[in-house]
Amino acid sequence: MTDSIRISSQQQSRLEIVFDHLEASEDARRRLAQPKQTITVNIPVRMDDGSLKVVQGWRVQYDDTRGPSKGGIRFHEDVTAKEVTALSFWMTIKCAVVDLPFGGAKGGVCVDPKTLSRLELEQLSRGYMRAVYDVVGPDRDIPAPDVNTNATVMGWMADEFTQIERRQVPAVITGKPLGLGGSQGREAATGQGALQVLNIWAQRAGKSPEDLTVAVQGFGNAGYHFARLAHEAGYKVVAVSDSKGAIYSNDGLDPEPIWRHKHKTRELKGMVYCDTSVCEEADFDQLTNDELLELDVDVLVLAALENAITQENAEGVRSALILEIANGPISPEADSILSDCNIEILPDVLVNSGGVIVSYLEWVQNRSGDYWAEEAVEHRLAERLDREARSCFQLADDEGVSMRIAAYMQGIGRIAQAMDHRGSQDFFNSASS
Repeated sequence: MTDSIRISSQQQSRLEIVFDHLEASEDARRRLAQPKQTITVNIPVRMDDGSLKVVQGWRVQYDDTRGPSKGGIRFHEDVTAKEVTALSFWMTIKCAVVDLPFGGAKGGVCVDPKTLSRLELEQLSRGYMRAVYDVVGPDRDIPAPDVNTNATVMGWMADEFTQIERRQVPAVITGKPLGLGGSQGREAATGQGALQVLNIWAQRAGKSPEDLTVAVQGFGNAGYHFARLAHEAGYKVVAVSDSKGAIYSNDGLDPEPIWRHKHKTRELKGMVYCDTSVCEEADFDQLTNDELLELDVDVLVLAALENAITQENAEGVRSALILEIANGPISPEADSILSDCNIEILPDVLVNSGGVIVSYLEWVQNRSGDYWAEEAVEHRLAERLDREARSCFQLADDEGVSMRIAAYMQGIGRIAQAMDHRGSQDFFNSASS
């Protein structure tokens, strides 16, 4: 274990803005300024050629005041302890925004998983679980998929935990394959929830889907399912992109066949990850990712990685609304620039909460042994997200603040209240006087 890394100065500044609108104790402010625990691990992986590779990873448990911590695990060559800490902070806020009985956590491994064979990837996944076994569990910390991890990886990790425990513990991991206790509706949940938040915004703004053009940066699981469902709902999806570039059609495009083509190679070769790009679609105009961000569209969807929009490119954004599906896709400096340009932002801690809501429902099903049909899961997701999203919109109106500040107020207010219910400086001072 290592000393905790504090959140960034930008995140701290955002916290202070939120606290200015809340009646929260100094105790809550201090506790939310840094994570509860940071675990650093080094994972040995025996490579197919017999050599040994050691990769570094982390698990950051930011806060568990409202329940066991919850958060995904990402495999990426640029992952750092600082990034995992920031992501765990956002998870803490997100779970409270939609009133889940969870705290927040995040995991990361500094590796490019696309360079690993299936056996190497399985060894890494099981090795990570062995390394963090002592600090995770269904009542302590429940991991889930994130960037470059999926149901297959989660299945390996859940199985490793089961082997160590010598008993079935499906609730230790969410986002698992259905055969290992996964939930119906989990794969599309993040995109589905994001579309629901957009629909609420459109309804409040008096707009119909057919009136709105949409560009989607990021065509992974969340971005694809959002684009597919938005297209089916009548939105005009004019552009999508992945890490290699973007495609555009003024007449609109159908994400479904593009997704099928993108994953065709993976299916043929039996790969875990896709190695093709949307840019291979010859029927559409080719764009760079930077050009996609500058398209004159009604809705720009950010579904890739953090800091897609920074102070360097924020002034080029021309959309009226930004939908944050990725975690932290807009830097605080860019946030201010976009606000000055009257570009509305629907924040990540609300927009991408569909995934953790259905993860919660998977955890509940695992613990009860009662598994629900997809329609029942989707109904529970829609019901909770509708209630909590409308609450955020109303809070923004009542307080005259941005949707980001309103969402943070809703989440942090709940966390601070739970902290204060356990005792605060004011409570103990009054007791001794």
